[in-house]
Amino acid sequence: MEYEDIYGLSPRPKYDCLLFDLDDTLYPLSSGLAKACGNNIKDYMVEKLGIGKEKIVELSNYLYKNYGTTMAGLRAVGYDFDYDDYHSYVHGGLPYENLKPDPQLRSLLLTLPIRKIIFTNADRVHAIKALSKLGLEDCFEGIICFETLNPTHKNTVSDDEDDVEFLGSVSTTTSVAKNPEIFDIIGHFADPKPGATLPKTPIVCKPQDSAIELALKIAKINPQRTLFFDDSVRNIQAGKRVGLHTVLVGTSQRPKGADYALESIHNIKQALPELWETDVKSDVSYAGQVAVETPVIA
Repeated sequence: MEYEDIYGLSPRPKYDCLLFDLDDTLYPLSSGLAKACGNNIKDYMVEKLGIGKEKIVELSNYLYKNYGTTMAGLRAVGYDFDYDDYHSYVHGGLPYENLKPDPQLRSLLLTLPIRKIIFTNADRVHAIKALSKLGLEDCFEGIICFETLNPTHKNTVSDDEDDVEFLGSVSTTTSVAKNPEIFDIIGHFADPKPGATLPKTPIVCKPQDSAIELALKIAKINPQRTLFFDDSVRNIQAGKRVGLHTVLVGTSQRPKGADYALESIHNIKQALPELWETDVKSDVSYAGQVAVETPVIA
């Protein structure tokens, strides 16, 4: 840094990459997609998995709280279902018409001369559709999504972090061994047994530290030079644990684990003007429909 000052050289930018969550981060919670998705998940549990309606709310809360997503929790406790079928059901009837083109956000993203990547727990189809509705499909280098972290062969739990085969954009139609025994997670918390532990999930997703670490590995991202935007406090705190700089989106209240807090993603330039302070003045965009044609990146 001393030599940069002496010779009048521009200091190296603090960040090499911006990592963005999608849902309720690049568009507001008020769009209604999250609520509709939650309702669809509950309907899937009743109609497809045969779970009693009287258990749905309590069960959903336990699964989401302990596994990051309801889907990951369902697989952990023993429910057998096809991943594509699940995603098609829960995202199929979402009110995508509520998502409108966002020229202001598009302009902000395209004038950021920094690598930009989407990191979502959602599946490829949903991510592409949402980005297209927002008019942001060419604003990102690529997408790290459900299929990226859960390739077709990954049917079982593995403690070996190197046991990963990246299969590009191949869709995930996963056949899993049927498990006739369902773990009673409600009973587990209602009447805890000494030494009893929760079963592990085969699904890799935020807010697992290992999921974020895998995403960074796949995209060749240096966490210490990356800014991570997400609407979930849990995800932000997990990101902080693995070394990311973090921005909580959706509130101005900054919780532990967040370096910044934005009421809206549109406040990004107001809160982080240094991201635009660079010698590179031209717009940055990704050729063609990168997010659509290459939804996952290696």
